[in-house]
Amino acid sequence: MKSKSTFFIVLMSFLTFVMNAQEIANPYGLTTQVKTKYGTLEGTFDTRTKIASFKGVPFALPPVGALRWREPMDPKPWSGVLQAKKFGPKAIQAPLFGDMGFRSNGMSEDCLYLNIWSPNPKSTAKLPVLVYFYGGGFMAGDGSEPRYDGEVIAQKGIVTVTVNYRLGLLGFFSHPELTKESPHKASGNQGLLDQYASLKWVKENIENFGGDPNRVTIAGESAGSMSVSAQMASPLSKNLIHGAVGESGAWIGSGLGPVTLKDAEKVGVTFGEKAGAKSLKELRDISTLDLYQKMLEPGMPRFSACIDGYFISKTLPEIFANKEQAMVPLLLGWNSEEMNYKSMTKGQPITTENYSAAVKDLYKENADKILALYPGKSAEEAEQSATDLAGDRFIGFSTWKWFDMHRKNSQNPVYRYYFAKPRPEMIVKGVQAALAGGVVKADPNAPKQAAPKGAVHSADIEYFMGNLSTNLTYGWTPDDHKTSKDMQDYLANFIKTGNPNGGKLTNWPASGQEAQPEYIILDANPRVVKGTKDARYELLDSIIFKK
Repeated sequence: MKSKSTFFIVLMSFLTFVMNAQEIANPYGLTTQVKTKYGTLEGTFDTRTKIASFKGVPFALPPVGALRWREPMDPKPWSGVLQAKKFGPKAIQAPLFGDMGFRSNGMSEDCLYLNIWSPNPKSTAKLPVLVYFYGGGFMAGDGSEPRYDGEVIAQKGIVTVTVNYRLGLLGFFSHPELTKESPHKASGNQGLLDQYASLKWVKENIENFGGDPNRVTIAGESAGSMSVSAQMASPLSKNLIHGAVGESGAWIGSGLGPVTLKDAEKVGVTFGEKAGAKSLKELRDISTLDLYQKMLEPGMPRFSACIDGYFISKTLPEIFANKEQAMVPLLLGWNSEEMNYKSMTKGQPITTENYSAAVKDLYKENADKILALYPGKSAEEAEQSATDLAGDRFIGFSTWKWFDMHRKNSQNPVYRYYFAKPRPEMIVKGVQAALAGGVVKADPNAPKQAAPKGAVHSADIEYFMGNLSTNLTYGWTPDDHKTSKDMQDYLANFIKTGNPNGGKLTNWPASGQEAQPEYIILDANPRVVKGTKDARYELLDSIIFKK
């Protein structure tokens, strides 16, 4: 999935859609204006869908020049009418993931823009609001991606918002000088603070778009889901949200969790030394292009969010154990094939011997306990267990941990899902699936790749957001559209009421504090089951947190 060779073939099915969406004016669009705290915006009202959209709305000052790596600051008011009909630039990022297609207006450090889809900006009913954070490992992604498009959810009576935030080097760079100049004596969480700034903007302005500032649900997938868990835990954001949705990921128990501020500062100093900059000023003097190229040089460090003492002062387990998180309803879950078994066997054929050896190599003295709960007594069983364990190690466990912490440390309902609908066959030629949901150019000399048996990482996004039609790679079937309709309805009900149930949907019970709590399997035939396999998460919990 992570290959620069995907730059020119990234999700080929999006290319026509992306070009047309950004370059051709909407022939069904009428102009519509909304006044915000900062000035008047002019967007587009689509006469077919009856949805008003406002794209490329600035929610902070451009973080450029002397503001590079600074906390986001309120935008300046403008005079006249600001055109909001095109997506803003995406954050600086390398072309990493094969499942991303963009409609953004280029790429720039000046990237702090959001997009709004409203059923009725003049509504006095105060409609519920969804704010969605994109995924991409905190290294890639953008609010313009078609799979996040908010028009379908807006048609269900919800003001829908997607948000850009800084990534990688620009979003999570820490440095002692940066910490010193900060009014909060903190650095390293610029991307998460961008999200917080967007929530403040929504609180101040969304009523002008027909939304209720006191009924804001935040959602995200992968790194976006991790962001939701972080915003729930932050003392800055927790009072700005009314509900939370996490799709595959939490800011804990994974490789993308926070480090200490001191460790983050050391990484920043190392980068500066390797980049040939002796001070923060010299780092800020480097051009965007040169900085980007230095970021990609071999041996350059990777940047992680941190416990900075401002956005967050404790780990998530400490915050949830102390019941200091946002006390809101939570809907979350993960997919049935978050990662392929090949990541366990390192490309070797799946056999009982290879699987057992991989487990013993990873878990040493705990290997027998792992094999008891992820058994591999036959090649078929080993393949399924390796797939399950790879997905849990990647992201399933961290999401479960978030689920477990909130259900045990709040009185709010927690609804858990397991998305199990495999995507249908690809109808685009010359591409193949990559790890964790991506699409890359196929090797014509390689054997035909076996189709995933489960729902791969990120596959749930188009289903929840109602955007299957924007992904032309796959031959969507009636079962896919039924699954998507159910998931849209569950999501919309939750945003409106804090409860996903309603109408003729299969009843989805909240998970209690009992052992083996119930959850729903989401596919063409939704059904509720008990968490009989939660023992494996409890085992991983005891190993990871040394209980």
